[in-house]
Amino acid sequence: MDKIADIQLPEGYTPSDEEEYMNSEQRAYFMKLLNNWKKQVANEAERTVNVMHEEKAVFADPTDRASLETDRNFELRTRDRGRKLVRKIEKTIQKIEDDDYGFCDDCGVEIGLRRLEARPVTNLCIDCKTKAEHLEKVHREE
Repeated sequence: MDKIADIQLPEGYTPSDEEEYMNSEQRAYFMKLLNNWKKQVANEAERTVNVMHEEKAVFADPTDRASLETDRNFELRTRDRGRKLVRKIEKTIQKIEDDDYGFCDDCGVEIGLRRLEARPVTNLCIDCKTKAEHLEKVHREE
């Protein structure tokens, strides 16, 4: 069997409900989608680092300095979320390679192509995700 990463998809390919669920083409499609997303997040992080290195301004006004620090802190929090997303993407890519992608971690049913296209790193079907969010809300209120 070919490695999923080596599969060449036809131009304009998108997964279809008419195909066998999570066949090698669908898995290759999602792997390509995830790898592109990972590159995008990495490029944004690199751009942030470059901008922060270039910003070596000295401000006489404490308000300007505080504004810059606030902007930097916000950007760093955004990059931290990006770092966590990259880890999630890598974990999902591993699931594709292990032929364990596209099925709910809680109940084992198919997550569904449209849901995976909307959020490729999801690991729960809509029913289990709804239940988890409800439980989280209940525990937060207690």
